[in-house]
Amino acid sequence: MKIEQLYTGCLAHGAYYIGSNGEAAIIDPLRDTQPYVEMAKERGEKIKYIFQTHFHADFVSGHMDLARKTGAQIIYGPTQMNTGYEILSAADGQEFAIGKTRVKLIHTPGHTLESSCYLLHDENGKATALFSGDTLFIGDVGRPDLAQHVIADLTEEKLAGLLYDSLHNKIMPLADDIIVYPGHGAGSACGKKMSSETQDTLGNQKRNNYALQPGLSKEAFIKELLHGLTTPPGYFPENVMMNIKGYDLFDEVLKKGLQAYSPDEFEVILAETGALLIDTRAAGTFAKGFVPGSVNIGIDGSFAVWVGTLVKDIRQKIVIITEQGREEEVVTRLARVGYDQCIGYLKGGFEAWKQAGKNTDTIESISADTFAQLYEQNLNIPVLDVRKKSEFDSEHIEGALNTPLDYIEQALPLIDTNSTMYVHCAAGYRSMAFVSILRAKGFNNLVDVAGGFKAIKATGKFKTSEFVVPTTDL
Repeated sequence: MKIEQLYTGCLAHGAYYIGSNGEAAIIDPLRDTQPYVEMAKERGEKIKYIFQTHFHADFVSGHMDLARKTGAQIIYGPTQMNTGYEILSAADGQEFAIGKTRVKLIHTPGHTLESSCYLLHDENGKATALFSGDTLFIGDVGRPDLAQHVIADLTEEKLAGLLYDSLHNKIMPLADDIIVYPGHGAGSACGKKMSSETQDTLGNQKRNNYALQPGLSKEAFIKELLHGLTTPPGYFPENVMMNIKGYDLFDEVLKKGLQAYSPDEFEVILAETGALLIDTRAAGTFAKGFVPGSVNIGIDGSFAVWVGTLVKDIRQKIVIITEQGREEEVVTRLARVGYDQCIGYLKGGFEAWKQAGKNTDTIESISADTFAQLYEQNLNIPVLDVRKKSEFDSEHIEGALNTPLDYIEQALPLIDTNSTMYVHCAAGYRSMAFVSILRAKGFNNLVDVAGGFKAIKATGKFKTSEFVVPTTDL
């Protein structure tokens, strides 16, 4: 028996390969499925099942493509959804043989109604691993408010109550030495405070995970689980529906996105299609020169998640500029979150555009030391801090305005076009995205502070403060 965790950092997602005696199963595959096919071929194993823990919201799963390529059967837990493809909606407790092992489906509604975990028994019949999807994370559990954006009569309170029952009645009775393999780790929007660890024993989770404490009442669990939930990215409901109803073949999406255009052709495409131009180069490189109207979302970061957060229409036509050789990577990562309308890229990248004599633009980006000098001259210098509220509350420059990149539209009324405003995030990725988006909207008075708050704080020249919860005298 072999278990392999296939972790994708940019989505904080874990897919899993189980192999035994010539047969294999894949749990929660990503959309680019060729690596799974090649793994099975190398091991001389036939992929028999595709186990889905639920209808995913944060990415488009590869179950349809993988089933077409391998003939494997797609398995979900009990569901009333009418899918656009053939599935087996398995019963709670139903078992599946993979070589000399067997997998038992445990229906655990709560994150969603169909959410299920898969309990793996080895060749000797011993339960050894729990593939817990978004029901149980390391240090956390799945948020219960995502399915309600697809099924109107569901409430987050109802789902939270179901999740409590699933955890306490079906997961906690399992043996402590079982290894928990979750669907996500730290950085995913499917939970609030997940660990960076990607596996643990169930016994450790029973001791350390707040949601599994034996004395925790259902009422207290629901209150804690619902506290502090932020609005999920707008693409989540769209991905759920794609995972239910179906989607275009990944190979077709990739072929369309890898259409190469010369600078002249690219200019025509931009003018005639209304396509959004995403430049995926590093922030510092982008600032020195870019095609006017470009939005900078760097590929070396949580690219797919930020595209899903910032590009509101999942059907938006997109063209891309990348470092040469990374075009396929970018189109793949767009497709993973359902942005299938990438229609091509600039052949030769930005250098080709510049050499063709086309118009270019730049963004002023200054070092933290230069920013410190300006700050010393004027402590009231206008500063926009685009980090999350929790980061801002932890520590920030005195007088800075918190305008999180996630909610960039709300920042527009706060921008004084009559003065230069300085923008920073934690390290420079989000601030350049913020400035580039507003630059494309005509705001030319924003200056990026390279290196972000980390570099700013290292200068030792700024007054910082923390958010303090006000107290009430009794």
